[in-house]
Amino acid sequence: MIGMSQERLAGALGLTFQQVQKYEKGVNRIGAGRLLEIAQLLGVSIDYFYKGIQAKLMGSERDPVAVAMNTPEGLRLARAFTRMSDLPAQIKLVELAEAIASTRAVV
Repeated sequence: MIGMSQERLAGALGLTFQQVQKYEKGVNRIGAGRLLEIAQLLGVSIDYFYKGIQAKLMGSERDPVAVAMNTPEGLRLARAFTRMSDLPAQIKLVELAEAIASTRAVV
């Protein structure tokens, strides 16, 4: 798409053309560090390689935890919850969230 050949990408990565082909075909796995390096060389964010993956992983069902963790509020709630050392307070927080959720119509 950007006009970079596999040979040029391989050279920039210090790999052979064949190794890049194996990455592209999925024969060899790409480590996180290498994937980041490839993204930088191609001028894209690492998210580019993961577009649509959540829908593929989850199939037709939506995992409510994954959905929550993909929101700023869900992350804030999870971080705050894990910092709480008082078990009764954690239980009360869960009960409060469940009570609020049960009064809301599910769409």
